[in-house]
Amino acid sequence: MELLTTNNVWMMICTALVFFMHAGFAFLEIGLTRQKNTINILFKNIFIITIGLLLYCLVGFNLMYPGFAEGSSGFFGFAGFGLDAAAAADLAYNEGYTYWTDFLFQGMFAATAATIVSGAVAERVKIGPFMIFTIIYVGIIYPLAGSWKWGGGFLDMRDTPFYDFAGSTLVHSVGGWAALIAVCLLGPRIGKFKDGKPQAIPGHSIPLATAGVLILWLGWFGFNGGSVLSADPALTSLTLVTTCLAAAAGGVVAALVSFLKFKNLDLTMFLNGILGGLVGITAGADQMGPTDAILIGAIAGAIIVFAVSVIDRLRLDDPVGAIAVHLVCGIWGTLAVGIFGALAGWDQFISQLVGVLSYAVICIVSSYLIFFVMKKTVGIRVSEKEELEGLDAHEHGMNAYPDFRLNEH
Repeated sequence: MELLTTNNVWMMICTALVFFMHAGFAFLEIGLTRQKNTINILFKNIFIITIGLLLYCLVGFNLMYPGFAEGSSGFFGFAGFGLDAAAAADLAYNEGYTYWTDFLFQGMFAATAATIVSGAVAERVKIGPFMIFTIIYVGIIYPLAGSWKWGGGFLDMRDTPFYDFAGSTLVHSVGGWAALIAVCLLGPRIGKFKDGKPQAIPGHSIPLATAGVLILWLGWFGFNGGSVLSADPALTSLTLVTTCLAAAAGGVVAALVSFLKFKNLDLTMFLNGILGGLVGITAGADQMGPTDAILIGAIAGAIIVFAVSVIDRLRLDDPVGAIAVHLVCGIWGTLAVGIFGALAGWDQFISQLVGVLSYAVICIVSSYLIFFVMKKTVGIRVSEKEELEGLDAHEHGMNAYPDFRLNEH
């Protein structure tokens, strides 16, 4: 009982840290976008976490952890609607934590996938269609895809199981693929490309964006640390060390490569390099030593710089760099499990590649169908007038920064 209490307390602390990451996402997104769209972005982020938890309670948790029967294909299962009071009352449910803690910790992950999409489509997506997408993607697609590995599905049944410790693919790439499809169907913001060349559209608060990245880094202590699923001192400590070293290496290398390539010290590239390092290490944080973690983070940092350039050349407009950070570095981190650390080997690399491709298929097909149908019916992009004047005024009738000056009279 004492061990269960210790483990459960640690898991609840990690749950709180992952919840706090949503503040980090919100700060990062509003900081890297324009003032006139701040309310819109904050509304989307609050909607994602609230509806995400409700959907995960009603459907997602039992879709993601269905308890696949012996002989099952491991592709689809559903344990029923709502939470299981009988399982919740059983303290022998898990040696590491209770049923309630399990649900809440996993529920915090569920909303993250849609939050990744929110940043990529910022400043031109209609709020209604985005909310519909969130309901379908968080309520059905994310938990179904998650069941393939974390729920004991077919990727976990392989002779050499696919490995994703905390979600480089299951969380970050799942959001990243949807972000890529959404950006392709939405098109770039007005003024982003001139004569085929990308134009900078500066965010309105780099200090807020910086605070957001630091909050996300802090939240990753829970994201990766909690994925140990216990308070095991050796494994938890190692995981936090590899997480931090990868983040640091990612930031430093992204800043250096950006300086060599563009001849300026770009803070936003530095920040995204940190996030790229965090995403990259997430698949194998418990399997790496310090040197491996630094190498994985460093390569992720370099990848960020070149990925952002490629995305610009493809005329894709991603205001916060979500595709480069979460999709490209998510893929890199997942494949890195077969290259570095305790699981390194050809069989593991192939298994990692199969996992990456499997998630690419379900995410690309599902997100394309959702956005394409809405584009042809209700439309997914605001009008030119709404985009130029700001989504806050037209979608919400509010101003994030009202003028507080005293009336002269």
